[in-house]
Amino acid sequence: MNAPRGLIVAAPASGSGKTLVTLGLLRALAARGIAVAGAKAGPDYIDPAFHAAATGRPAANLDPWAMRDETLAGTIFGTNGEITIVEGVMGLFDGIHLADRPDAGSTADLAALTGWPVVLVIDAAKQAASAGALVAGFANHRSDIRVAGVIFNRVASDSHAAVLDAAVARAVPEVTRLGTVRRDPALALPERHLGLVQAGEHAALETFIAGAADAVAAGIDLDALSALATPCTLRATANAVPAPLPPLGQRIAVAHDDTFAFTYPATLEGWRAAGAEVIPFSPLAGEAPDPGADAVYLPGGYPELHADRLSAAAGFMDGLRGAAGRGAVVFGECGGYMVLGHGLTDAEGRRHEMAGLLPVETDFANRRLHLGYREVTLASDGPLGAAGATYRGHEFHYATIEAEETDSPLFTARDARGGDLGPAGARAGTVFGSFIHLIDRAA
Repeated sequence: MNAPRGLIVAAPASGSGKTLVTLGLLRALAARGIAVAGAKAGPDYIDPAFHAAATGRPAANLDPWAMRDETLAGTIFGTNGEITIVEGVMGLFDGIHLADRPDAGSTADLAALTGWPVVLVIDAAKQAASAGALVAGFANHRSDIRVAGVIFNRVASDSHAAVLDAAVARAVPEVTRLGTVRRDPALALPERHLGLVQAGEHAALETFIAGAADAVAAGIDLDALSALATPCTLRATANAVPAPLPPLGQRIAVAHDDTFAFTYPATLEGWRAAGAEVIPFSPLAGEAPDPGADAVYLPGGYPELHADRLSAAAGFMDGLRGAAGRGAVVFGECGGYMVLGHGLTDAEGRRHEMAGLLPVETDFANRRLHLGYREVTLASDGPLGAAGATYRGHEFHYATIEAEETDSPLFTARDARGGDLGPAGARAGTVFGSFIHLIDRAA
């Protein structure tokens, strides 16, 4: 099995233009007839949907902290592209700040694990010759990764570009200067509280991606960039499909629409590879889970934005309660967990009745950020495994818990530094959930 070629688009900090450049590269390379695949470093559900829109191919998540090496390798080898372009997360060295490893789980860790070179995107809007020192610092910070190229974003003019290029040539001549993306106010995407507004909600998404591709093709040497891609150094077992989570059942109804959009492709593919049938349905369209399903999965998303419609969706709510009543497994993560509770208060302070299947009451009006990696241990036997089984995942939400009975928690949880977070989630019969998005088994 040939190892997939790839490279990683990273930056010194968030907001530098990684998403714009990645989308432009993906579409521009695809327009050349290259089978290019997108991927996102870290626990991000939103950016991969943009990558998929740019290429027409599924996009993967690659998480060096939460995924086992075999899961990473199986996911990478399953992309089936000539080149994989990975969009980094935050700054190149931003990760979990451990005492002995201040950049654990960072994009740099992913580069070290895969052996893929880094292309650094520099926001040059407010700098010129200083870019040389910046690129040199990043190129020499870790000896186990290679910063192979640099792209300058938000460049004002030809003369600005020339100064940037010369500065990097003097400081780190071994780093390939790949070109520039010119400053253009139209090349921006709207954001909301969990990141970019989802790809499926953009009426003009195709126009934006085409514009990004035009900007990239006009200013970046795509041949030189493609030549930088190298084979992945991780190894995978032939035809192995990652199995991050065990199947919840044989026929799994999976909620999927603008409310429930946060699913990891590796999870669904793992269920299918294990022989389970995945049956999508849309709660926003009033659809109920398939009545023949023996399991229902409500992933995360934005129930707080659609709480009135969800509460009024009698078919969906009755279907959920019916599934629980007949003993089907019902599992909710983050937004799905909120919907399984008794009530959800939206940003305007209005309370909406939810399914009432778990002893949970959540409030989005009283907002507080909950963010970070989690390692969790199952508190009792269930569809996810035996008591004591461990998983790694991520928590990212602004909702607060107004009430949550902890007599039957789903997990005990720790943060990425090992700090005790106590019980997490709830279960009642065959219904269970938590605010944590599970990514992979811990061992």
